Amino acid sequence: MYGGDEVSAIVIDLGSHTCKAGYAGEDAPKAVFPSVVGSIDQMEVDDAANTDTNSGAAMDAKSNAKTPDSDKTKGKRKLYVGSQALGYRRDNMEVISPFKDGIVADWDIVDNIWDHAFRECLLIDPTEHPMLLAEPSSNPQQQREKAAELMFEKYKVPALFLAKNAVLTSFASGRATSLVVDCGGGSTTIAPVHDGYVLQKAVGTSPIGGEFLTDCLLKSLESKGIKIKPRYSFKRKEVRPGDFQPFDVDFPNTTESYRLYSQRVIASDIKDSVCRAPDSPYDESAYANIPMTPYELPDGQTIEIGSDRFKIPDVLFNPTLSQTIPGMESFSEFAPSVRGLSQMVIESINKCDVDIRRELFSSILLAGGTASMQQLKERLEKDLLEESPQAARVKVLASGNTTERRFSVWIGGSILASLGSFQQMWFSKTEYEEHGASYVQRKCP
Repeated sequence: MYGGDEVSAIVIDLGSHTCKAGYAGEDAPKAVFPSVVGSIDQMEVDDAANTDTNSGAAMDAKSNAKTPDSDKTKGKRKLYVGSQALGYRRDNMEVISPFKDGIVADWDIVDNIWDHAFRECLLIDPTEHPMLLAEPSSNPQQQREKAAELMFEKYKVPALFLAKNAVLTSFASGRATSLVVDCGGGSTTIAPVHDGYVLQKAVGTSPIGGEFLTDCLLKSLESKGIKIKPRYSFKRKEVRPGDFQPFDVDFPNTTESYRLYSQRVIASDIKDSVCRAPDSPYDESAYANIPMTPYELPDGQTIEIGSDRFKIPDVLFNPTLSQTIPGMESFSEFAPSVRGLSQMVIESINKCDVDIRRELFSSILLAGGTASMQQLKERLEKDLLEESPQAARVKVLASGNTTERRFSVWIGGSILASLGSFQQMWFSKTEYEEHGASYVQRKCP
């Protein structure tokens, strides 16, 4: 048993879009950075340096060798972690994610992300702090064992605990029983929590998350002839005092994935600032003549956004709507099976025990970055009232401010790890050495 010494625990929530890390007991994570990393195959850079056709890249490689900031060389690729390192355009840098379908596929990247969080963001020595890791509600056993193994073997942490996202969100709002609707970056997960445990059989997921909506917006704007120029593709020149004129800069060696990443950063900001969920299902004719909202792009051009403000968020409630967006056809093969938000909530509740359905209906919690969309709460409540049984009192709860909604999983972890009664629950290093990684199943249900 680990007593939880006087040092504070570290809470890490590695989501599909951002990684949140910080100290237990604080009210917001200290470090928030993207979960994607930039990767350069060393082969390419070496070739470039040898042939010297691309002297710029060779210079880059030499100057980068001196900065030990957040680049880790592994095998034959170099990884760049953190928003700072990703914001800088490098030749042949691909942007890759450690996740596939919400489950970690590349542990090497996760290792680098954790390392970045400890060494560069929090500036701590992981051997001195117990770690609380948030994990997806339906995380398979081998994933949990792998996480435990990495934490104990490589970082040599004194103690560890793996907690389910939904449970932490529930704790963040001070409840032990609730239905958690987590609209994240890569997917939307609906998980009923009862007395602090996830009811696995009723967990529902849908591949529509914030990143999908961002892509819908990008494609929709492109189909209207609006090109979003990534931040690195132009420089702004002052022609007259206070008057800037953008002019294009050409970088032939930029990878497609980095260009897309840079465009998504901009599109996602457009989405956050102008989009809001419509009160009733989106209808092309009703929104044809709504007033346009202006948005200024980084290169100085101002675009007008009309019906897309309402159409994009409505994809959450009506996934087939994405078919009407040119360029989203790739989604069509799995579109029919994907349910809207309110149907998924009803389905999930109906898979639960009859005795707790009432309680679940009256405490539906919204969490995740996409849940901060304006009017989303009101729309979900309205749809559920129409579709739920008469007896049910439907109540959708979302904490007032965006920060709490975005970081609810992390905040729940922060609360849990700083509770006195929780200290006996840690999975300690001695227990790991004695029983092995599979013991995590018993210690962290």
